[in-house]
Amino acid sequence: MATVTQYPASLAIDYPEKPLNRLTTFFRIFTVIPILIVLFLIIGGGFQWGDKQQMSFQYAAGGLVCLPIVLMLLFRQKYPRWWFDWNLALSRFVMRVDAYILLLRDEYPSTDEEQAVHLELAYPDAKALNRWLPLVKWLLAIPHYIILCFLGIAAIVSAIIAWFAILFTGRYPRGLFDFVVGVSRWSLRVEAYALMLITDQYPPFSLS
Repeated sequence: MATVTQYPASLAIDYPEKPLNRLTTFFRIFTVIPILIVLFLIIGGGFQWGDKQQMSFQYAAGGLVCLPIVLMLLFRQKYPRWWFDWNLALSRFVMRVDAYILLLRDEYPSTDEEQAVHLELAYPDAKALNRWLPLVKWLLAIPHYIILCFLGIAAIVSAIIAWFAILFTGRYPRGLFDFVVGVSRWSLRVEAYALMLITDQYPPFSLS
């Protein structure tokens, strides 16, 4: 297993040095709605209209590119660069929105600028990847899924506690901040391994 510092997926979020805005923190559940709509439109969705004559409308086909990469690695041992760039850009955007929702930062999430959320993925050498492993990575990652379910609940609870702390003190308790970022970092590594398929190195069981 690779060490944490060597893993090809990394995440760091700058701890806010200045007091956080109490007003936007209090109304965060409402202020985040516009950017969530944008994110939802990018990720994709659709609807059906009518009873007898059904009309379907698909307004986006986004989300992480996963299954096509499985096929490309399996049959061609190639990882198209633009697919990687899409997954990287989308992951960064999603993480900026997550950081805002979880009260980690006050800046409204940008659709393209890095801001204070630093997410990096290493572009893989497809020839060096095991061409058969993508078929079972989702299965091998099950222990991580189970742990992340509990860690995710703990991160939400931590954000709720931080919400009260920010309203009274203007600060996000550093221990809670590091924990929430650590959970996001852990989740990113699992996604990089099981979904984005950029590495064959099994994700470490670590928040750091």
